[in-house]
Amino acid sequence: MTRIPMIDPTATSGQLRVILDNVAAKRGDVSHMMRVMANSPAVLGGYLGFGAALDNGVLPAALRERIAIAVAEANACGVCLAAHTHFGRSEGLSDVELSAARDAGSADPASAAALRFALAVMRSIGHVSDAALDEVKAAGFDDAAIMEITAVVFINVLTNAINHIAETVPDYPVVCAR
Repeated sequence: MTRIPMIDPTATSGQLRVILDNVAAKRGDVSHMMRVMANSPAVLGGYLGFGAALDNGVLPAALRERIAIAVAEANACGVCLAAHTHFGRSEGLSDVELSAARDAGSADPASAAALRFALAVMRSIGHVSDAALDEVKAAGFDDAAIMEITAVVFINVLTNAINHIAETVPDYPVVCAR
């Protein structure tokens, strides 16, 4: 049971019903977290719009999933760890890569640099060192990618916080933070 109620999509109407129906049509269902977010259609709409914009960015989905996993691990968000582990597998990430992402690591040096940068951004709330910025640039990430890494970090900090506040029940097999 969540501390903030999950909205039943079938009990909604108007614009919220349209949003939730669109989510269900695209994803097959409406996650528990989104049903919690639906308490504020503005929050849910903003989250979905931000995510859709990032889907059209320069960062590949597999890297965005690894960043989400690193952030969820750092914030001990089991709901997001479960979801992004599932989504990461859907993007073709191996169990080795999924586990490495939890420690901001990867066999791919560029991905590892992006993950280290993502955690530096999260931990410093953007006050990263010149060395951190230089490292991610040296790994091949341009300014657009750096902006997107930052955005992916903070959309995931948002979802981590919502899940902590609501004590959301995971939709996917539980993955406990280390």
